[in-house]
Order: sequence, then structure tokens, then C-alpha cells
Amino acid sequence: MKHLGKKGVLLVNLGTPDSPSRGAVYRYLKQFLLDPRVIDYPWLPRNLLVRGIIAPFRSGSSAKLYKQLWTEEGSPLKVYGERVAAGVQELLGEEYVVELAMRYQSPSMPDAIDRLLAQKVSEIIVFPMFPQYASATTGSVHDEVMRVFREKDTIPNIRMINSYYDYPAMIDIFADNARQFDLDSYDHILFSYHGLPQRQLRKADDFNHCLQSENCCQRISATNQFCYSAQCHATTRAIAGALQLTPERYTTTFQSRLGPEAWAQPYTSATLEELAKNGAKRILVFSPAFVADCLETIIEIGTEYQEEFEELGGEKVDLVPSLNDDPRWIRIVADLVMEQSGVGTSMG
Repeated sequence: MKHLGKKGVLLVNLGTPDSPSRGAVYRYLKQFLLDPRVIDYPWLPRNLLVRGIIAPFRSGSSAKLYKQLWTEEGSPLKVYGERVAAGVQELLGEEYVVELAMRYQSPSMPDAIDRLLAQKVSEIIVFPMFPQYASATTGSVHDEVMRVFREKDTIPNIRMINSYYDYPAMIDIFADNARQFDLDSYDHILFSYHGLPQRQLRKADDFNHCLQSENCCQRISATNQFCYSAQCHATTRAIAGALQLTPERYTTTFQSRLGPEAWAQPYTSATLEELAKNGAKRILVFSPAFVADCLETIIEIGTEYQEEFEELGGEKVDLVPSLNDDPRWIRIVADLVMEQSGVGTSMG
């Protein structure tokens, strides 16, 4: 079928409060944590937990952290997203229309989709800005796209990107960013990914593979190809391979645990504690689940883990910068979009 209109591109990241005020953070936390793919409890306990405990009690402390993070332009996650969207639009040219959306808060996905449809697009390519697939991130983005279009009579062709956890050009940027540091001067290197409850990892496993062995995530196969943890480990192996790191020099860990239940392990904080006990003084940390530096990288790793490590006797935790608005990353996004739309890659 001939496409008469332009091709729409919907870039979607997780989201950020509209301001660092407690009220804005409360609204963000409430929308985020009420998503049944994020906290996958039944409706009543999820609402009681989020509305009655987490959002009211965490909004104040989180607002203080967002104030540390905020820049004159706004939240880094959103600022970098806007720059990437503008750069991708420039590379793709007039045949495409690019919109940035946040899964939670603004710019909202329904509004961004309406703006694309107003441009008479013939298809929409959905690009979740999460290299590794998880139901709580990419799955939620795809779910919201389908929810929005359930309410519309006309649905254009929709193409959804699933993951790109070992995309060679992306791996090269992470590796190049690490080369800004003297790798030999660090006692250990951590690849710290946002955590997920082990229960959610098992829930996403249709083949009774998850957590059945100590090394179940060390190899990607058809059985675990959509496992978040396995994709994280694959990203680690790819970056470590590019840097020629031997296995004993690095560890894949998971951060941002919430609540008492078991999450993907090992935990970043526990690994830092163990490294400090063994005499480590300098640690380098990647955070390849995030394409833009944000609260979880700048504050959680760059500030909180630094303070924890010092208290344990360590000296330095350095953070490898994320992809942010690197021109090479912008080109990768454009190339992945063009590959998905079946027209090859951009020039150069």
C-alpha cells in the first residue's frame, strides 16, 4: 500500500515531574506507580499502597532530590529528550514528523500522538528510549499506545521497537565515554541497571527458565530473549568486550530497589559494600539502562553511592556519562527508526 502521508516517530522516555515542587513530584509518582505494569498488584492494594503510603511520604524527599538535579532548562531527562527529538527530526528530514513524549506526565503520549495524527501521518514508529525490554517500561509504552488507539476510529500503521540492548553503535558510545577515564586506575567496574522485582522477572518468563540456575541470564536464547535481566547482562558483555575487560574486573548489578521483596540481584549498594570490605578504593560505574542522565544516575549513583562508599572506607565512585544528546546517539535513533520503517539507514 502506498503511504500518502509522512511517517510519524514517537520517542518515549519514562517521565519526569513538571517541576521540582512537592506537588508536581506527588503527581508524577502517583501516575507512575499506579501503572499496573510498574506495581503489578491488584487494583485495590496498589491504590492503597501508592495513594496512602508511597506518594505522600516519598514526594517530599524526592522533591529535594529533584531540586538538586534541576537545571535552568528543566529536568535533564526532558531537556536531553527534546534535543534528541530535534536532532532526529533534522536527520530524517521532511518525510518524517518526530514527537517526544513521556510515559508519565508531560509531554503526554496521547497529546503527542494527536499531534502526529494532525500532521496526516500514514504510520507511526514507536521508539521507547529503553535499550533493554521490560514490561514496566517498553511494555507499558506499547500498552499505552494501544490504549490511546482503542479510542480512535482510524488507526494508522504502527511499528513498535522492542529493544536494542546490544546495538553495536550504541555500545561503542558507552565504551568511548568510559575511555575518558583511566580504566586501570579503578579497583572494579560496575554496570548498574535499574532493578525489577524478581517476581516480575518470573512473571515475564513463559518457559520456566527464570532464576532456575545461578547463570540463567548469562546467555541470550529464544527462551529468555525478552528477559530484562538477560538483556542487561548482554549489554554488559558487549561493553566489556569493546573495552577488553576481563570478567573479574566487572560486575552487573541492579539499583533503585523499592520495598521489602527480592529484586534482581546482586544489588548495587550491597556490591559496593562488599567491594569496600575487600579494600577497593575507586569504582567506575556505568548505567546503561538509561539513555539520558537523570535522578537515578546523577543523584543515586553520583551522589548517594559516593557518600555510601566513603562511609564504608572507599574513596571515589565515578559515573560514566550516558548517551544524553551525543550526536552519535541521535544518529543511532534515526538509523533505528529508518530500519524499522524499512528504508535502510541514514547517511554516514
